[in-house]
Amino acid sequence: MKPRESDKKSASLSISVLVSTGRHPITGRPGRADQDSRAVELAMNLQGGSVSLLHAGQPTEECKEALRGYLGMGIDRISLIEQSEHADITEVLTKTLKSSNPSLVLAGTKAEQGEGSGLLPFLLAESLGWSLVSGLVSIESVENGQATILQALPRGQRRRLKVRLPAIATVDESAERARQSAFGPARRGTIETISEASHIDETLASFEIKKARVRPKRLKIVKSSSARDRFKAAAAKSGGGGGQVLSDVSAQEGAEAIFKLLQEENVLKL
Repeated sequence: MKPRESDKKSASLSISVLVSTGRHPITGRPGRADQDSRAVELAMNLQGGSVSLLHAGQPTEECKEALRGYLGMGIDRISLIEQSEHADITEVLTKTLKSSNPSLVLAGTKAEQGEGSGLLPFLLAESLGWSLVSGLVSIESVENGQATILQALPRGQRRRLKVRLPAIATVDESAERARQSAFGPARRGTIETISEASHIDETLASFEIKKARVRPKRLKIVKSSSARDRFKAAAAKSGGGGGQVLSDVSAQEGAEAIFKLLQEENVLKL
């Protein structure tokens, strides 16, 4: 069977996926980040392209254990660029991407650990002089140095764009869910450690990073001497009390009531 024309043109397409380490939301165990794993899935589903994974950080056992979650998706190798704890990885990733010169770089919207600002793809695009597309959902085709993609918009809408390559794209959480990570391939895959000089980010080093936790919900203080009354007040549903039901009113009166409400809620400021 003859290959399709689109497959021929995407055969030389090289994709680099920037992956980070994540944590399971319930157990807290290290693992792959959700949005980054969706980026890997999107790259692997593109026919004819070569996929390489790149991570910059500390080569700890916890980090390597998390990266093996990506290897379990069917990836043979991950390049781990060794960096210190408070390093600015923008410079070393810029250098690496200039050297490898991929056609497309994919990343999650933001990391699940550390600073998690989501600015890294934008800084890389500015440093490399490449185009950047956010909210990537799928790649439809790659032809003549251009990629046709679908971009996520608010309220479930989609927009089709044509992007000239090379480019950087951040993958939206509505992209296709990543396949399960298999134990065997995760153990057989290789994590290649690359030593590079670290450039310390002084601002990041001054931050105090703590684990996020769910804040307890404040209970309403009930002043009552009876335990029964206190329990009833705590279990009772809170009523609105501030609403207004309008029935059998004219369009003018209804519009004035809505306009007044918007002003009270500071939605409209005159």
